[in-house]
Order: sequence, then C-alpha cells, then structure tokens
Amino acid sequence: MPITKRGLILGATIAGVTGVALTGVGLHSSQGQAFLQESPKQLIDEVWQLVDRTYVDGTFNKTDWRAVRQEYLGREYSSRESAYDAIREMLEKLNDPYTRFLDPQAFRSMQVDTSGELTGVGIQLSQDEETKALIVVAPIEGTPASQAGILARDIITKIDGQSTEGMDSNAAVDLIRGEVGTEVVLTIKRGDRELDFPLKRAQIPIHPVRYSKQDSPNGPIGYIRLSQFSAKAGDEFKAALQDLEKQNVTGYVLDLRVNPGGLLYSAIDIARMWIKEGVIVSTVDRQGVSEQETANNTALTEKPLVVLVDGGSASASEILSGALQDDKRAVLIGSKTFGKGLVQSVRSLGDGSGLAVTIAKYLTPSGRDINNAGIQPDVVVDLTDEQRQALFGADNKIGTSEDIQYLKALEVLGQKIVQEGSDKPQAAASPALP
Repeated sequence: MPITKRGLILGATIAGVTGVALTGVGLHSSQGQAFLQESPKQLIDEVWQLVDRTYVDGTFNKTDWRAVRQEYLGREYSSRESAYDAIREMLEKLNDPYTRFLDPQAFRSMQVDTSGELTGVGIQLSQDEETKALIVVAPIEGTPASQAGILARDIITKIDGQSTEGMDSNAAVDLIRGEVGTEVVLTIKRGDRELDFPLKRAQIPIHPVRYSKQDSPNGPIGYIRLSQFSAKAGDEFKAALQDLEKQNVTGYVLDLRVNPGGLLYSAIDIARMWIKEGVIVSTVDRQGVSEQETANNTALTEKPLVVLVDGGSASASEILSGALQDDKRAVLIGSKTFGKGLVQSVRSLGDGSGLAVTIAKYLTPSGRDINNAGIQPDVVVDLTDEQRQALFGADNKIGTSEDIQYLKALEVLGQKIVQEGSDKPQAAASPALP
C-alpha cells in the first residue's frame, strides 16, 4: 500500500526539521488574531484534539491525555503568549521533542526551509565553538552578500547595530532574514578592521545538491553532496545524476553527512533513482497499520555506489541510506547515524501558528526500527571532535584530500568498481579463421 501523505516530514532536531506541507484549518492573520484574543482556549483545544486523533502512541506515552485537557481548559488565559506557553507545557507531558508547537514566526521559518528558498542576503553562517563568534562560512554566489564583497571567515559583530555577542546562529539568521527589498546592515570584522555592509534583502534560492566529477585510478567518479531533503532536492538530484551519467563516470560517492532530514517523499524519490525494485520504507501508525513505498523500476544507474553518513545524518537521510544498505545497493561509510525513526505531520492553526505531531514510525526495508539506535555503517571511520570541527567548520574541507572519510569512500568505491568489472561476463573470443 503506497504512502499517500506527501506532507510527512522528518528531521533530526527541532531546528533541523526542513520540510512541511500545510494541512488542517487556517485563517487569515487578522482573523486568526481575533480568534485567539476572543477565545485562546479554542486554540489550546484545537491542539489537544489534533494530538488526540493522530499521535503515534495511543497511550500518549503513558499520559492521561483526557485529564490534561481538563487541566488546561480549566485555566484562564489573558494573552496570546500565555496560551502559547500553556500549549508548550501541555505538549511537554508527552516527553516527545518532535511533537511541538510553532509560533507564527517559527512556522513561517519552517515554510521557508521547505520551499528551498528564503529571503535574505545570501550567507552561510557558522559559530566558533570557543569564542562563539558568528563566522561567514561562505557567501552564496550571485547574492547581495557576494556582490557587496563579504568574504568567507568574516566575523559578523553587529546586525543593524545590534551586537552579536552571546547571540546564537539561529537568532542571527532570524535578524538577517526579512522581506525582499528591505535593508539590513551587517558590521563585519576582517582582521583589524571593522566594516559596515548595507545589504538589500533578496530572494535567495537554496540548492540542496552540489556535485562534481573527480579523477580516480579507476576512471572518473561522481561526487554528489545532498545537504537537505527539501522540495527541490529530487529534481536537482536527478539532474546531477543524469549529467554525471553523460560524463561516463564509473561509480558514485553520495555524501549525506550532517543532513538532518526533510520531506519524506523527497527521500523516496531519490531512493528510486538508485534502487530498481523492492521496498524503500514502511510507516506504522498507532493502529499498527503499515504502509509501504516501493521502487518502481525507474533507477537511473546501476553503477557502484558508496554513501557517507555520520551522527548528523538523520531521518530522511536514514531512510535513504537504510534502504540502500538493506538492498545491498551501496556500502555505507563513516559513523553511526543519528537514530530518528519518527514521522511528523505539520498542521497550520487558527492564528498562523503551527503544530508538528509525531504520527508514525518508519522501518527500513528489512524491518529495522532505527529510532534511538541509528544505522551502523558497513565501514566505520569515526572522527574526533577536532576533526569534525575542521571538516565542517568555516574552512569547509568536505570532499577534499583532508577529509579522511571521503578518502576511505574513494578507496572502497575503487574496490567495488574493480570487483564489479571483473564479475561481468567477458565477450567470447572470435574463432580463428583458417
């Protein structure tokens, strides 16, 4: 039975959820605010009802969910914020970090992440582990930041005059994002100088796929890095794979490290590009109803494949890597994955806020429940904290000669290319002519 809920999402952390499809009720913002001001209890009860109908665990993690309703509807609420606080407190009783309330601003951010586009100035941020300084990893080519001359390793000290000292990267991103055409001033420290960059916000396309052809002793190989399973990921991934096929690569390295997840259907679409037939993933709801999604003979290549994973590979990444491992389509290399085997549905609420509810768990094709367990790679190459910081930090050495996991992937891929080449039947020699 196919999985028909294309709005299902997967994400490793609250900040890492990158996919959403809106379902449920919704009002225009002015109507929603009036709705909340008149009766905040209606919003609280709406949240309770959604959890009551759809939550994956019928015992609500051993919580008396009906008593919870009586408790929270028995209170009085004087403001929008007090209702929001009550909803968060109510959901905490489930002891499930993935079932959570999203205020209107957080809900809008999730919608931005899903679409694969955002409004801003086009920079990728990192935070120094020791100094907590906000560091520009790289400006995105062709964006306002790039055109203004902001460089990798610039330190952002102020945003519109507000000091970034003690500010985390998520808070900084919220301040930098904004409506297209509006201006934000970033104060940059570069060496001993401090520079102001007035930047006009623009629509910034986010490309979750980057790829290249790399030379190897066994011929050219294709390297594909997938950073998230957004709405654009499937189309971009297909284009990358088709281009590399045209370049006659002999095998592939697929890099899913620090990919926190995203849209379920995106993971399924990409799995079908590698797997010819068989189950890709199963989801099981609280009634024990299992739905399966299968390959459909649309694989684009049968060439050897290795997949890089680590502790930041979660949810949709684990669906894809788990399917490839169970199908013996790929060798997994790196360190154990995050271990998030739950599926959420996100619904819009009456005042522009949203609710993410865990509605199912997923299993790999062999029936593995990887929640809290993760997926063990076939070839383990663990990194120290220092190595991870050097690899994924502001210097970004992913997929280079200083990336030991990537070097191991090249070694294993070379072995697979040689092995599969020797396993192919050889053409019979032509008989000698008299």
